[in-house]
Amino acid sequence: MDQPNSKKLDIIIPAFRAHSQTFMMVLDGISEEDAKKRIDGKTNHIIWMVGNFLDMRYALGNVLGLDAKNPHSDLFFQGKALDESFSYPSLEELKANFHQISPLVYQKLLDATDEDLDQDFPMGMGVDFFKENTLNFVGMCISREDYISGQIALMRKILGYNAMKYDFDKDLKY
Repeated sequence: MDQPNSKKLDIIIPAFRAHSQTFMMVLDGISEEDAKKRIDGKTNHIIWMVGNFLDMRYALGNVLGLDAKNPHSDLFFQGKALDESFSYPSLEELKANFHQISPLVYQKLLDATDEDLDQDFPMGMGVDFFKENTLNFVGMCISREDYISGQIALMRKILGYNAMKYDFDKDLKY
């Protein structure tokens, strides 16, 4: 396994790689048509969920110094609410964006130093038990990816797909 510069990321590196795998596995077999479905008009559709997962990757890269702009930030930035009047990108386009940004973010995680991670990063949370710094923002991004993957897994079942299979791709290195 790749070793990060900062020991503070020892738990984050495997989580990031696992999330990359989970992202691909949870979407396996989902049709474009089903990816746009909402349940009783109450849920977000899978496209929105995938777009938000991808926005987390861009946010993570940006806080670590990566100069990359999410091509769909107008639709997904900071969990922007689903708007059915918008024209959302296809699932395939979002997957392609995922494979473009993820290796770049992964390298930034590996390169990050303790000093980088200790930098103040105001998030406006205002709670005394949560230091607002880059490291904790990284952790929040990882947590959000977990949450979104769980939502997509639930949508798989609701839409009649089999549960996600854990067929890891040993060639996916990010």
